[in-house]
Amino acid sequence: MVDILKLYVSAANDLPDEKEIIGQMVTEIPVTLGWQINHTPSGKNTIIGKTVLDADYHMIIFGEDIRAPVGYELYISRRQGRKPPIFIKKNVARTIAGIEFLKNKANSYVSVSYRSLAEFRKLALTSISHFIINQKDYFQLKTQEYEKITNFIHSLEEIDTELLDHATGADSIILSRERYLPKDGVLIKQPIERLSDKPIGE
Repeated sequence: MVDILKLYVSAANDLPDEKEIIGQMVTEIPVTLGWQINHTPSGKNTIIGKTVLDADYHMIIFGEDIRAPVGYELYISRRQGRKPPIFIKKNVARTIAGIEFLKNKANSYVSVSYRSLAEFRKLALTSISHFIINQKDYFQLKTQEYEKITNFIHSLEEIDTELLDHATGADSIILSRERYLPKDGVLIKQPIERLSDKPIGE
């Protein structure tokens, strides 16, 4: 049984805010899966191609440029036959290489543009939620989970999302108490209240 959804986020260091909110926002998706989230390494960290290829869902956030090592991560993902969705930030000054990439290559991928972090959050949540539904057999979704995610997607179209105050920006693993019971010890944090369980507007 698959208990954890592995998410890989390719983003250069000019997009710290987008990277920061991902860890928190995925916990809003009403599913009992845990989450393993890995990011493009910064500085001189070694690129681990296996981490990209091992991910269930690979997403790319595009700002000023397709600078290394994001381009490499896209290359090895594409070589495996994947077409990771690209979330393109608007109203930023792009490099010549970034402009050329968008002009000549971005059309080969599913891409969406966003102007604000709130819009990015909405688009990313919608994309990941659709992915889970499309892979419902792989993730062994219960009927109730499937219905909750479907309703969650519909609610995203109506809710004026606001940025969350807390987020995890580094690589992280978010475990689900419902699917994952550790052999030794207990989970330290109680699961946070999910968006789908709140009345709209709260």
